[in-house]
Amino acid sequence: MSELTEYKPGTSFPGVMGRTVDKSSPAWPAPIRAKEGAPNVLSIVLDDTGFGQIGCYGSPIATPNIDSLAANGLLYNNMHTTALCSPTRTCILTGRNHHSNGMACITEVSTGFPGYNANIPFENGFLSEILQQHGYNTYAIGKWHLTPAEQISAAGPYDRWPLGRGFERYYGFLGGETHQYYPSLVYDNHQVEPPKTPDEGYHVTEDLVDKAISFIADAKQVAPNKPSIPLLIRLYMHSARNIVNNLYAANQKLVLL
Repeated sequence: MSELTEYKPGTSFPGVMGRTVDKSSPAWPAPIRAKEGAPNVLSIVLDDTGFGQIGCYGSPIATPNIDSLAANGLLYNNMHTTALCSPTRTCILTGRNHHSNGMACITEVSTGFPGYNANIPFENGFLSEILQQHGYNTYAIGKWHLTPAEQISAAGPYDRWPLGRGFERYYGFLGGETHQYYPSLVYDNHQVEPPKTPDEGYHVTEDLVDKAISFIADAKQVAPNKPSIPLLIRLYMHSARNIVNNLYAANQKLVLL
């Protein structure tokens, strides 16, 4: 079987359109593909968590899995934050100052002034939007809290929801926090119920991780070499009152991850 002839969309058709099929040669618009060897990137954000909560930075709290990753990687200690959850994450996603993103504060206390209106400008591109145009699968899982509070109902609009800002799949909660045993969940652009009850062992943390794994697995079955950038935003420190019971060690130290 001969190789497909491809061409860049918007350029001249390089094939041949003859009077009959045997005198014609097809050509196809080239799809967006990541460069060979493009890495997978897993970004895990622990919301409202500082050095005092991570073992590898000297905390008394046990974080064995994080410590294991740190032992085989690089540690940084000069991360700029805005001292607030969502404004900091807009800086991470756009590379811009939170005031430039209209997120000087969280969405629920936005005001009608520049830098404070919680409407992140579309010209301030998200990392997800950029990498999607370079052949990446993009997923967001967990806390979002980047949509104006009046726009997160079923009435929309949906252009500031995760799927409107470059993420192909989403599973989590749109607000600043949620009950971790009875969460208000959104799957892509619609609300869903948790897959099981707390009596059946449900906790939103495990649910989010399972969904992140399933998103990646779904894509890898079809396109194993296509890179992905899952963004997993976890809520441990933001709403620790609903912590998983088995995360308390015998010495009552909290195991975060």
